[in-house]
Amino acid sequence: MTQKFISFTLIFLLGLGTYAQSITGFKSENAAVQLELESQFESRLKAENLDVWMQRLAAEPHWVGTEYGKKNAEWMAEQFRSWGYDTKIETYHVLFPYPKIRELELVSPDPYTAKLTAVPVEGDPYTAQGEALLPSYNAFSTDGEAEADLVFVNYGIPRDYEELEKMGIDVKGKIVIAKYYGSWRGIKPKLAAEKGAIGCIIYSDPEDDGYVRGDVYPE
Repeated sequence: MTQKFISFTLIFLLGLGTYAQSITGFKSENAAVQLELESQFESRLKAENLDVWMQRLAAEPHWVGTEYGKKNAEWMAEQFRSWGYDTKIETYHVLFPYPKIRELELVSPDPYTAKLTAVPVEGDPYTAQGEALLPSYNAFSTDGEAEADLVFVNYGIPRDYEELEKMGIDVKGKIVIAKYYGSWRGIKPKLAAEKGAIGCIIYSDPEDDGYVRGDVYPE
């Protein structure tokens, strides 16, 4: 293992030395010109632009179809034009549904209606934009109402259902509730549906990504 590692390292270093004098696809007399152009380009990059531009782009909600999303596109196009690029904005018509009504209720033993609204975080003005914020929802769910017993499925991944099956628990015809962590969120409702569930609730558990892990923002 050691000999193979050393051999690889030597080849890699030799490759770097060769690149410093020539570039694949360039004649030797043009390589120096290209390297100089790359050097000039890199010298104009400013790390502070990342902060300024990100704050500009993320100042307001800007998902598909929003006015601020349009402003962002126009601003980016103008930046490219200022750098000498031939730039234009294309328009595409895509299917992207927004929710009109969202309701989540516990009907028994003690009735409870979830607020389903984002809680503003002190010190972060971007979280206090009210109805302008995109609400939590599954964009391509069908319309409808589901009422059934609730089954906790941990993270809602295959091995969790395997454990439930060992205990004789079937989620068919039930609504499952899963923790957000542990896998990509899109897997959870997909797998729940494959197991016969009629609904899936995903929530963030503080044990995974909240105060249990340590101080929260802004601390």
